[in-house]
Amino acid sequence: MKKRILLVFGLIFVMALLSGCSEINQPITSQSEGFWNQYIVYPLSLFIIKVAEITGGNYGLSIILVTITIRLVLLPLMIKQTKSSKAMQAIQPEMQKLKEKYSSKDQKTQQKLQQETMALFQQHGVNPLAGCFPLLIQMPILMGFYHAISRTQEIKAHSFLWFELGAPDPIYLLPLIAGVTTFIQQKMMMAGTANQNPQMAMMLWLMPIMIIVFAINFPAALSLYWVVGNIFMIVQTYFIKGPELKATATGKAGGAKK
Repeated sequence: MKKRILLVFGLIFVMALLSGCSEINQPITSQSEGFWNQYIVYPLSLFIIKVAEITGGNYGLSIILVTITIRLVLLPLMIKQTKSSKAMQAIQPEMQKLKEKYSSKDQKTQQKLQQETMALFQQHGVNPLAGCFPLLIQMPILMGFYHAISRTQEIKAHSFLWFELGAPDPIYLLPLIAGVTTFIQQKMMMAGTANQNPQMAMMLWLMPIMIIVFAINFPAALSLYWVVGNIFMIVQTYFIKGPELKATATGKAGGAKK
C-alpha cells in the first residue's frame, strides 16, 4: 500500500516537473500562455519585480524577501507535514509487529494485515496521507518560484554582493554554501532515522553534492534562492524538532562516552 501511494505521488511530481521543463528557457511575461504560466509562474515573477521596485531595484534582496515570504506562507503546511511524520514514526514498532505477525504472502493474510494496519491508524488518529497532501500543495509553488527566478529577464541584468544574478557565481562560494546548508537541513530533518535507513543516509550526502554541481552551472540567482530557503528550513526545523534534535545529540554523546 505504501509503495503504491509513493508511486502515485512520484508520478504526479514527475509529470508536474516535466510540464514546466520544456519552458525553462523561455522568458515569462504577461503574454505567456497556459495555466502553469498564467496562474503560478507569472504572478510569482511579478511579485519579485514589485518587491525589487520597493527595494530600489535590488533584485538580490527581492529574491531573499520573496523566498522568506513564500516559506512563511507554507509554514503551516510544513508543520502539519512534520507532525504527521512524527505520528507515523511513533507507531512504526507496532506496524513492524503486525508485519511479522502476518508475514505470509497469501492474499487473505495480506488483507488481514491491511485491516489491522488501518485499525492501528484509527486507534492512534494517524492519517497515512496527511503528510503527502501538504507536500503536493507546496511543490507547485516552490517549483513555480524556481521557474519565476529562471525566466524573469529583469533579474539577469542585475548584480548582488559579489556576483551577477544571471551568471554562475565566479568564485563558487554560493554553490558551496548551498551544498553545506542542504546537508545541515537534511541532517536535522533525518535526525534519529538516517542511521536506520541506508537509503536516507545515502541521500544525506548525495543531495548536497547534486546541489553544488547544479549551483556551479546555474545562474547565481537560483543559488541565492537555495541558500535562503535552506537557512529558513534550518531555523524552522530547529524550532519544530528542537527537543528531538537535543535528544538525538545527547544519545550520541552518551554512546561516545561509553
